[in-house]
Amino acid sequence: MTKARTVGEIMRREFVSLQAGDRLDFVEDVMSLGRIRHMPVVEGGKLVGIVSHRDLLAHSLSRAIDFDPKDRRTFLRSVDVSEAMTRNVITVERATPVDEAARLMLRHRVGCLPVVGDDGTPVGLVTETDLIRAAYLEGEEP
Repeated sequence: MTKARTVGEIMRREFVSLQAGDRLDFVEDVMSLGRIRHMPVVEGGKLVGIVSHRDLLAHSLSRAIDFDPKDRRTFLRSVDVSEAMTRNVITVERATPVDEAARLMLRHRVGCLPVVGDDGTPVGLVTETDLIRAAYLEGEEP
């Protein structure tokens, strides 16, 4: 019998994190430049939230639908990450089987699960892309 792969085997160990006081214009820049869709929010080394590209867009649109690009940028500069982040983050541990992580993502309709250590410190991220790579493109780097 083959041992089930774990999240720890496929997760991204390098990721960009935010602080609750960072501004959404900064988030937009990092996401755009780094082609990143999910950023954990960390305070005191502990995970307190997550901001997805979807959160950024929803927050921008709900408040800035009639803004031109310059005004939209000014608006985003005025909003803290804490206002747009998801606070009740679904997380997994390194030992979580990959299929369980996939089920959680589907059930909760999220594209990323932060991987946390025993003390709540984020140690990685597993994304939809990581699951596809693990299932179909084993050994290929991002």
